[in-house]
Amino acid sequence: MLISDLMQSRGITAVTTGKVGGFPSVQGTESLPQNSGFAKELQNQLDEKRRTEQNTGGVVFSKHALERISERQIDIENGDTLERLNKAVELAGEKGSNDALVMIGSNAFIVSVKNNKVITTLSADDMQGNIFTNIDSTVIM
Repeated sequence: MLISDLMQSRGITAVTTGKVGGFPSVQGTESLPQNSGFAKELQNQLDEKRRTEQNTGGVVFSKHALERISERQIDIENGDTLERLNKAVELAGEKGSNDALVMIGSNAFIVSVKNNKVITTLSADDMQGNIFTNIDSTVIM
């Protein structure tokens, strides 16, 4: 959900008054309690956007992908997995891919190439009997 959609659903009108640190500032949120659900969600969305835009050194992992890495015990820190994943996304981008399945060893990564973001991950056990849809390319590293 976009921040603007969330604000609209809550009846709050956003006013862009310029840029602070490269991001539009939003008036009217100062009066919101800092512990309100909306204030927390707004801050989370802004933090996510900043992290995504500041990370120019490689892929970003979605919250969902990080949860899957943890629960499926996929080790991305040892070896050259991240380096290979970044190279695969770069190659897919050069070929015009939007969404790719990247196979590295016995693990699969579904990546939004245009956003440079890993959407989900699967281990070899989780791939059995699965069908991958909404991808336009596969990169085997």
